[in-house]
Amino acid sequence: MNQRIYLSPPHLNGLEIEYVQKAITSGWLAPFGEQIDLFENNLQNKLNTNKSLLVLNSGTSAIHLALKLIGVTNGDKIICQTNTYIATANPISYCGAEPIFIDSELDSWNMCPNLLEDAVIKTLKAGIKPKAIIGVHIYGMPFQADRILEIGKEYDIPIIEDAAEALGSSYKNNECGKIGDFGILSFNGNKIITTSSGGALITNTKSEKKHALHLATQAKTSSTGFSHDSIGYNYRMSNILASLGNSQLTDLDKRVSKRRKIFNNYKNELEKRTPLRFQPETTGHYSNRWLTSVLVRNEDERNQLIAYLEGDNIEARQNWTPLHTQRPYLNSPSFLNGNSLFLHQNGLCLPSGSNLSETDQDRVIDRVLQFFG
Repeated sequence: MNQRIYLSPPHLNGLEIEYVQKAITSGWLAPFGEQIDLFENNLQNKLNTNKSLLVLNSGTSAIHLALKLIGVTNGDKIICQTNTYIATANPISYCGAEPIFIDSELDSWNMCPNLLEDAVIKTLKAGIKPKAIIGVHIYGMPFQADRILEIGKEYDIPIIEDAAEALGSSYKNNECGKIGDFGILSFNGNKIITTSSGGALITNTKSEKKHALHLATQAKTSSTGFSHDSIGYNYRMSNILASLGNSQLTDLDKRVSKRRKIFNNYKNELEKRTPLRFQPETTGHYSNRWLTSVLVRNEDERNQLIAYLEGDNIEARQNWTPLHTQRPYLNSPSFLNGNSLFLHQNGLCLPSGSNLSETDQDRVIDRVLQFFG
């Protein structure tokens, strides 16, 4: 059988051992050390921002802390994109709050601003003010930031920007992650850079970062004692993982360029020769193309294509399953237009890793062409 081609495997650049050795030599293996400070500074520089940044053990933890900083508690309502991975919504439940799901528009496949405003207005008319709006840059494609931020400002609702998939993407030359009131990044094993596991929270102020750090380190009131002033969490990133991040961040621009090249290769070779349709990139949007996501004609064809590729040891996966259709959230309020379900039923992602060789991509392309025959 041919060698396995994975969807988005970790991409090691050869510097990891050197950077990890620095962390080990320093003696700091726990959630403290110079590699953590360096990683936060390097990320700020990459995002070209003066906002504060806190590295954590996951993007999910970052969303949870953003909600805690906003003051979300039992019974609150949080508006959330439904076309996303479930980790976007689960922290809402951690807080005892309830999500209100918003369907997608087809220009970016992200949260529909018109449905968002409908949800805000109807929720306010019911006497409830949403505590936050969580928008997602799906597959690295920025959401309609101008309109969504305008709605947040008009109704005084903070925007949590889930940029877990979008490091290296931008909207109107503004780097994703620094656009909202709070920004979220992920460095999971399948992301464009990885620290094995990990994430980051981006805040507007140093005081918000300080509060988040306090919560992320078990809400300790001193570094030497065992006193705690509230319920805290074990969410801080370790110095070892931060060193991995520093090594990977050295070639972020090359990784974005490679993923965009992979996307364009697929599009150039397949769009005119098959029924495949590709996630669009409209004016002002610049995607890192974390994953190349395509649409086929129906759900059966999607399943058959995934199985056909798997027969040649090629990994492809269906698009995200809308959260409003999943068991934990079946009873949550939703504002729907059918787009997210359409994107799921007709969509799949092709191998997109920045370490994908031209030979392997040609193999994927050949198999797709054979499938459509």
